[in-house]
Amino acid sequence: MKQLMVKVSGKVQGVWFRATTQRQARALGVTGYVRNLDDGSVEILAQGGDQPVQQLIDWAHQGSANAQVAEVLVSDYDGSDLYLDFEIDER
Repeated sequence: MKQLMVKVSGKVQGVWFRATTQRQARALGVTGYVRNLDDGSVEILAQGGDQPVQQLIDWAHQGSANAQVAEVLVSDYDGSDLYLDFEIDER
């Protein structure tokens, strides 16, 4: 299973980015979470097969209809938390 941490910056808060990411991830069978960060970016933890995770990352480059994605940074995630669903983290 591939686990990646993705940070998406630009106009990505207040444009339904998290809800749309959740729908996209669930459609692809990717688990993990999406949450807003204090710096105005969005963080995605994506867990799943190589192809579905890559498809979610490819989607994140455009995001929701009203998003204006400036940058997508991807890094490996080696945490032990395994998610059974894709959640919106409200923290």
